[in-house]
Amino acid sequence: MRNRPIPGSTGRVQAMRILGDPVLHAPCGTVTDFGPDLSRLIEDLFATMYAARGVGLAANQIGVPLRVFVYDCPDDEDVRHLGHVINPRLVAADGIAVRGAEGCLSLPGLEAGTERFDRAVVEGVTREGEPVRVEGTGFFARCLQHECDHLDGTVYADRLTGLRRTRLLRAVRRASWSAEAGPYG
Repeated sequence: MRNRPIPGSTGRVQAMRILGDPVLHAPCGTVTDFGPDLSRLIEDLFATMYAARGVGLAANQIGVPLRVFVYDCPDDEDVRHLGHVINPRLVAADGIAVRGAEGCLSLPGLEAGTERFDRAVVEGVTREGEPVRVEGTGFFARCLQHECDHLDGTVYADRLTGLRRTRLLRAVRRASWSAEAGPYG
């Protein structure tokens, strides 16, 4: 029996910010107000993430430059991880470095082999201000690192070098949304 609403069920789907938008390339500010606006933001993030069929979404991806992200992501054993983190800090990223396909809702339809560690630990707080520690392995670790990067003003394209970066940027220029990609397009 469910005793909580489904995440995002009261949220509104927001417009996604696309690669090149300045809000994606600047560090986000610390959340200090834990009132109803924060709860609405979290609900909007879930609604937007689900509508876009993503597994994680950072607040700046909908134009809100605050350190908040949500996730509904499986790990490599297909265990579902669902939640949110406010003012997250990536406190550990270790284990084996794995290059795997990585995409982003702010680069719709594109992927590139991106190196990430196969274990990550994020600490922060919940919407109630309670401490939270989230540990992930495999694909979920990739998600945690990816969302923390967003809040620091980094998109996965920034982590690429050489031929992988060249190929991704070429694909960005060809994408239907590329006019919005700014210096990347």
